[in-house]
Amino acid sequence: MSIIAGIDGKGVRLRSFRSDDVEAVAAGYDDPLCFRFLPPLPAPFTLAHAERFLAEGVSSIFAEGGAVFAIADPQTDELLGGIGFDKVVPSRGQAEIGYWVGPWARGRGVATAAVRALSTHALDTGLARLELLTHWDNTMSQRVALAAGFRREGARRAVLPDRDGGRADLIAFARLASDSGQALPRLLPDLPGGELTDGVVRLRPLGPGDADFTLHLRGLPEVWQTSVPPQEPSAHEIRQRCERAEAQWLAGTRAELVITDAASGAPAGEIALFYQEPVTGQAMIGYSMLPSFRGRGFATRAAQLIALWAFAETDVHRLVAGTLPENVGSQRVLEKAGFRREAYLRSRLPGPGGTRVDDVEFVLLAEDLLAEGPRLDG
Repeated sequence: MSIIAGIDGKGVRLRSFRSDDVEAVAAGYDDPLCFRFLPPLPAPFTLAHAERFLAEGVSSIFAEGGAVFAIADPQTDELLGGIGFDKVVPSRGQAEIGYWVGPWARGRGVATAAVRALSTHALDTGLARLELLTHWDNTMSQRVALAAGFRREGARRAVLPDRDGGRADLIAFARLASDSGQALPRLLPDLPGGELTDGVVRLRPLGPGDADFTLHLRGLPEVWQTSVPPQEPSAHEIRQRCERAEAQWLAGTRAELVITDAASGAPAGEIALFYQEPVTGQAMIGYSMLPSFRGRGFATRAAQLIALWAFAETDVHRLVAGTLPENVGSQRVLEKAGFRREAYLRSRLPGPGGTRVDDVEFVLLAEDLLAEGPRLDG
């Protein structure tokens, strides 16, 4: 790719790197986020490394059919970051795009503007497909991908060597020449204000810091024995689930939340919405509570809060929830939240020791909740 005048984007300009960019390049790459998500980088990244990159690295990327540019402020020409593509497969018209933004320029939409600008140019001038790969916990980059018109395609297992001798899974996004480049709509948007609350309970997204609490909750026999599958989770599985919760939310597959006591802030349980059938507008909820918070109406309040959010902010029209036939307490929670018993499904779920168990299904429709209103007594 040959560019003379540069590429203009919204609030950014892509131009060639210059020798006077060396200090900003060194500062940008010598950053914890870069070390975390770009394992090939030397750590620390010194001025000498930056000089070598500008003297040799840039030209080698172009020589191999790729391209790399400085992201600059269009008014001041200040270096904000870098962007480019490599791993070009000419027979497929495919390449992989990557970028970095200096700590001094984050939070301004720089990455999204730069990715959109370079992607549009590359796909308009010969490439048919661009891929963008991110770590599961690099949700900032996943948000950039979606905002720049890249569609999530799946996960690639053990595709990137890490600094500890292991291999990391990456999520693959792609944009085609035929795609519009407009931001992709999300099946599950962020919570308004970052949380849901009725003044008694507060729901906030599950995150990496919740691993110990989640391991304790899901380690309770009465919780894991009624989960699907009915197996006690390992610490690794719980840690991974918490680390990947935001990525799953961005993918539109599920929204997992911690139920907390609004007064004390103490975690009391969890609730999740699983978007099983976007085509039909059906999702499922599930919840668990710590023993000390059971019988206080917290689960009912949480179920109503997540239902109100789903019906108001997403295309979900029908919420389902299942319980074991003998779990009268959970059935009472659902009834108080407005759900109606709809079906008795024999041998639907896997049970302990290779058995099968029956499932009692409850359903809540948007019009039911709006018509009846909250029922939080008791």
